[in-house]
Amino acid sequence: MTFQQLKYAVEVAKCRSINKAASNLFVSQSSISSALKELESELAISIFTRSNQGVELTSEGRQFLSQANSLIQRYEYIQSLYASEQVASELQFSISTQRYPFAVDAFVQLVNRIDDPRFNLTIRETSMDKVIDDIYTSVSDIGVIFTSNLTEKMIKRFLQTRNIEFHLVKKIQPCVYVRKGHPLSGSLSLKAEQLTDYIYMAFEHKQGESIDFSEEFNLIASRQPNKVIVVNDRATAVNIVCNTDAVSTGSGLLVKEFMDDRIMSIPLEGYSDKMNLGWIKLKNRQLGEEGALFVNLLHESIEKAILFTEKVRAQSRS
Repeated sequence: MTFQQLKYAVEVAKCRSINKAASNLFVSQSSISSALKELESELAISIFTRSNQGVELTSEGRQFLSQANSLIQRYEYIQSLYASEQVASELQFSISTQRYPFAVDAFVQLVNRIDDPRFNLTIRETSMDKVIDDIYTSVSDIGVIFTSNLTEKMIKRFLQTRNIEFHLVKKIQPCVYVRKGHPLSGSLSLKAEQLTDYIYMAFEHKQGESIDFSEEFNLIASRQPNKVIVVNDRATAVNIVCNTDAVSTGSGLLVKEFMDDRIMSIPLEGYSDKMNLGWIKLKNRQLGEEGALFVNLLHESIEKAILFTEKVRAQSRS
């Protein structure tokens, strides 16, 4: 199968006529007919039905054309990127992160620091297993995840098999997220056992994936909650915590620029375990100027979030 055959099929489908398609593409009708016959033979399907009124797509043909159109569009996009030597090269940089507002804050600061005339920056907020997969497949340059004493051994072994290195940024005391006015909101600290009677909010992760890849801090010492809500994006999570008596666990770090002032976090006591916040990349991949800048900004954003979180807690106690 060639791109030329795909282009012929797409044009014939658009024109509903081999003769008109041949005229538009400046080729002979017999060339298109032969190319389509070879394509149908190779794929063992009939793409078109032919009659005196022209050609019509078969059901198999419609399915094939939906894929062919995507390939053609991607092919033309790649051609356009490199067709002109006059066009300046485009800065490309991508980040995948667990659902951390401080990572988004660092990304925003990065955007404001870049002065290139052309760039394509990407940030993906997703589950830990997807962050690791994005780094492994080079979809992203840098990933932001956490480990704990409990999960560190397993996760680092998993990273090592994929030639990925983990760089620690900060060790954080795990915390509980609650709304202001929650029955637990007046506590200076909380124990895991105090959470079991409340709805526990968790982020969705791949079915069958180890609990070590959970977004939340693992409350292994506590019994499983009776009521659980599972979500897959940070905005929904914040709204649920702010409008119900649901609780969740995590770093507890609040970022001023991205904070809903109805939410607060309370340190989780009784754990010597910490959340090890850090970033990952492929071992053989150079960090680059943008990567180095993002890492510096990530350090700054986490430190800034720590100070702001302490300020919010002090105000709630006064």
